[in-house]
Amino acid sequence: MMNRTRLGYFLCMVAMGMGAVNPANLKAAEPASSSAAVMMPAGGEAHDSWWRHAVLYEIYPRSFQDSNGDGIGDINGITSRLDYLKDLGIDAIWITPMYPSPGVDYGYDIADYTAIDPEYGTMEDFDHMVAEAKARGIRVIMDYVINHTSDQNAWFKESRSSRDNPKRDWYIWRDGKMGPDGKPGPDGRPYPPNNWQSWFGHSAWTWDEGTKQYYYHYFYVQQPDLNWHNHEVRKAMYGVLQFWMQHGVAGFRIDAVSRLFEDPEMRDDPYQPGLNAYGDRNIQHKYTDDLPEVHDVLREVRKVVDAFPGDAVLVTEADEPNIAALTKMYGAGTGDEVQLPMDFQIADVNELSAVKFRERFNEVEANTAKGQPEYFFSNHDQRRQWDRYSAGVTDEHMKDRIAKLMAALLLTSRGTPQMYYGEEIGMRTTDPARIEDVHDPIGKLGWPKEKGRDGERTPMQWDTGVHAGFTTGGTPWLPIPPSAKTYNVQAESQDQDSIFSTYKRLLALRRSEPALKDGSYEAVDETNEHVFSYLRKSGDETLLVALNMSAQARVISIKTAGTKADVVYRSPLGKGGLAAETVSLEHIELAPFGFVVARVK
Repeated sequence: MMNRTRLGYFLCMVAMGMGAVNPANLKAAEPASSSAAVMMPAGGEAHDSWWRHAVLYEIYPRSFQDSNGDGIGDINGITSRLDYLKDLGIDAIWITPMYPSPGVDYGYDIADYTAIDPEYGTMEDFDHMVAEAKARGIRVIMDYVINHTSDQNAWFKESRSSRDNPKRDWYIWRDGKMGPDGKPGPDGRPYPPNNWQSWFGHSAWTWDEGTKQYYYHYFYVQQPDLNWHNHEVRKAMYGVLQFWMQHGVAGFRIDAVSRLFEDPEMRDDPYQPGLNAYGDRNIQHKYTDDLPEVHDVLREVRKVVDAFPGDAVLVTEADEPNIAALTKMYGAGTGDEVQLPMDFQIADVNELSAVKFRERFNEVEANTAKGQPEYFFSNHDQRRQWDRYSAGVTDEHMKDRIAKLMAALLLTSRGTPQMYYGEEIGMRTTDPARIEDVHDPIGKLGWPKEKGRDGERTPMQWDTGVHAGFTTGGTPWLPIPPSAKTYNVQAESQDQDSIFSTYKRLLALRRSEPALKDGSYEAVDETNEHVFSYLRKSGDETLLVALNMSAQARVISIKTAGTKADVVYRSPLGKGGLAAETVSLEHIELAPFGFVVARVK
């Protein structure tokens, strides 16, 4: 057993490559929280794991709540809003990176994995937040940026200091190559090793004048990729997991996991027709995505967190090309990798199509790993769903109906739902008007075709006061959108048919109705092009969910056991408001972009 001081020393030794971490033999050292033992089936997961029934809520800390008036959200701000989250019905919060960082990618360029950026507070603030969250039944999930570090990280500074530095191989360094004429490029340097491109534009290779080699970065120039073939890197990064588990976190969202490995033969990626927003030729990331070694790392990461009590969860940013590829993230039939790979296939349908959603949901249900789905429709890298799913609709009230419809799709589905802050009040994407106002580097690089991700990261809209209640300071780090005057928690709490009230009511239903909490899923009325309908069943209880994804009123007839159903919730609310209503399953009326949740008799 280790005390906190000895643990810190041990982790420092690990980070310097001096400690041995064998994931297969790890044991927890005085974990900060404990729970009763759970029975584990052959697949490696608890029968009734907390994350199966949880609602996750993503917080972008710069934009959630500022507690000290500097215009930037912080840890104490999050703590001050925990009662709000509990009352809303949230079970766990995923917080995007709060580690020390130069801020090139707002925290996803990490300079120190085992500290808190002073901009957000202190480690004591963090521990206090975790304790206060636990007291309210809310778990904290950290962002684990596994693929790359900041170029200001001490590891990379050592790595680039000389070719023979012990940490040189912690990153991916390669010699350049001469052109077809046997000569270097016009700048006198050799050309990059191959044609691999950064996700954020241009070559994925950057020349280091000091050591006369190129280093590889899948993302920004300031985000060099770690070399996961190096076992010292693995030891250091697994030490990071242990550190935060000791601080009471309940799991990790693993960033950019599919990009961990690259083709050892360094083959060029295939080109595709056209140009991207940065003026580069389009490319298929064939040799830099989804290499099989990724699964070795995920199994090791799972062993690290499983060594601690509490049934820690792993969520992955797994924007896989199809459901079959996503299924592999669970583990090859053993459930020994990730419990909740984020399902971009569902998130990126990007149109209200009953046909497409039905197809995707049925594919997920048929996944061979029998894994738990993890659904979401917005996050810090995507334009907000209010805009994406109401594209082409001009009526604001209809846009709001669509927002409520998407809430029902998320919160009545069989899976673990993940919300993005502000989704519950219908926050919309608010892009910068001028390039001078852009914070996100990709917006500066790709303007005006690519305006960056500032638009989906604007401050939370709490009330009708100054700066929407986000800060008491003079200037928020991003402007408060004009929509905050009417779309905010305070105003929408007073309207029983608002987007906020709809989310809150659906979250309460999900918690109280066994069929929504952990019931089975069965699509019905499968030839309907406009209405997506399904049954959720648990024991003797059957709930029908019918979602009208069209701009016209629809009448549906459902063939199932029973002839009538008691409406649990209808949107939009009719003249009867929330009054009890019984309908015939042969004749269910749905308003344009409306939905019904009903208990089958």
